[in-house]
Amino acid sequence: MTSPSTPGRALVVGATGIIGQALSTQLVAQGWNTFGLSRSGRAQAGITSVAADLGDPEGLATALADVRPDLVAITAWTRQETEEQNIAVNGAAVRHVLAALEPAGSVQHVALVTGLKHYLGPFEAYGSGAVPDTPFREEEPRLDYPNFYYAQEDELFAAAERNGFTWSVHRSHTVFGFATGNAMNMVLTISAYAALCRQLGRTFVFPGSELQWNGLTDVTDADLLGEQIIWAGTHEAGADQAFNIANGDVFRWRSLWPRIADHFGVPWEGFDKEPRPLEQSMQGMADAWRSIAQQHDLAEPDLDRIASWWHTDSDLGRTVESLTDMNKSRRAGFLGFRDSRESFFEHVRRYREARIIP
Repeated sequence: MTSPSTPGRALVVGATGIIGQALSTQLVAQGWNTFGLSRSGRAQAGITSVAADLGDPEGLATALADVRPDLVAITAWTRQETEEQNIAVNGAAVRHVLAALEPAGSVQHVALVTGLKHYLGPFEAYGSGAVPDTPFREEEPRLDYPNFYYAQEDELFAAAERNGFTWSVHRSHTVFGFATGNAMNMVLTISAYAALCRQLGRTFVFPGSELQWNGLTDVTDADLLGEQIIWAGTHEAGADQAFNIANGDVFRWRSLWPRIADHFGVPWEGFDKEPRPLEQSMQGMADAWRSIAQQHDLAEPDLDRIASWWHTDSDLGRTVESLTDMNKSRRAGFLGFRDSRESFFEHVRRYREARIIP
């Protein structure tokens, strides 16, 4: 277990993702010697970039031979067509990373980021069967479905027992955050949708389900998640525990959606009879976004690198209630929180400053 007063060496796996970028920035700011692992090896200020493929154990071993981290955060996953493939690919990714680090014997703590599919089931059986009551609590038993989160946890637990490091698992909800070059981001996707509506004179229609429109929900700020990971890796109370991580408040999309529309200056509509997914309504918008990017001198003209319609549709289209209990984390001493509404608009502001959206 590393000390919060004497930062050491940290490795962020998935450093170009929405969570990885937020965490890496925090680690650098706190004085950690930070290494960022990604397939592209894309550099971020203050971070030593490491390029490797999580599916290539030999390449990982070579790339990570001299990193010798104290703290490791695994924030990456790759979606596959079936859950069987998800288990094979994403379970192996955790196994390969930890095996590559094993010879150096430097690792003191490994944090694994998963999510609420731990409670709701995988994509193939999402929200079906005996889903636990909300708010979801960490002590709930695993569901009786194959799930790549469980496979990742099992790889983590086995490596921890073998090598003597502590671990933590961080179960996030929908993530609000600031990240460049990462499209699986609800704030940026919704912002791009609003900008396209304004450009084309279209109505800003809520794309999701009636339950998500009218019901209560919560979300996770990426910066808050980063704070919890660092806390768990530097405090005894965070060792060998799974924690939910959400902002600590709840809201309804029917209240937030009009505020977003007003912010972007577009007319809006709420849920009406059935979902109206973005993946259908936003087809063929690449040229329109390219025009917006040229008009406003934006940094990224490729809409595929800005918006992930399917990902936001899956979050807003849920037909089961998703609320997270944060009491375990609070009792352990992590007291961070965010106002979800302020979180959304703060990240919009940052995207504007970075010339990602108009």
